[in-house]
Amino acid sequence: MLRKISWKPLAAAVGGTAVIALLLLMGDAASVTLLMAPFGASCVIAFALPESPLAKPRSIVGGHLISTGVGLAMLQLFGTSTWSLALSVGLAILLMQYTKTLHPPAGADPLVVIISGASWSFLITPVLLGAVIIALAAYVYRRMLAAKPAAARQ
Repeated sequence: MLRKISWKPLAAAVGGTAVIALLLLMGDAASVTLLMAPFGASCVIAFALPESPLAKPRSIVGGHLISTGVGLAMLQLFGTSTWSLALSVGLAILLMQYTKTLHPPAGADPLVVIISGASWSFLITPVLLGAVIIALAAYVYRRMLAAKPAAARQ
């Protein structure tokens, strides 16, 4: 007997693939970087768990902005060290929780910033522009899921 196969994993995979490709193509066209490693994990949450509070635009954009800002501040104040790396992740977690912008992939942002020695422009590209594109794509994805007939959603 054949089991009914869910289409949701395929839809999530297509969504993640499309967004990463879009970030790369748009970045190439504008000669800017719109992709960073944590965005892959953001796509997992945004497309595989679209109803999660962690997948909401506030969490995706806010979480990445706050965490990157923490990383940049720690880098400027304390440089690259064991403690600046460790404390930046803890502080990012704390601030995301207080601001209700918790987004687990963003917890890696301070590490990316400090290890790479990023400048403050990193906050705009790739972080802000990339996170907004992911959030917009996730919004469209959720709307498309909601538009499917009830029988097809299962």
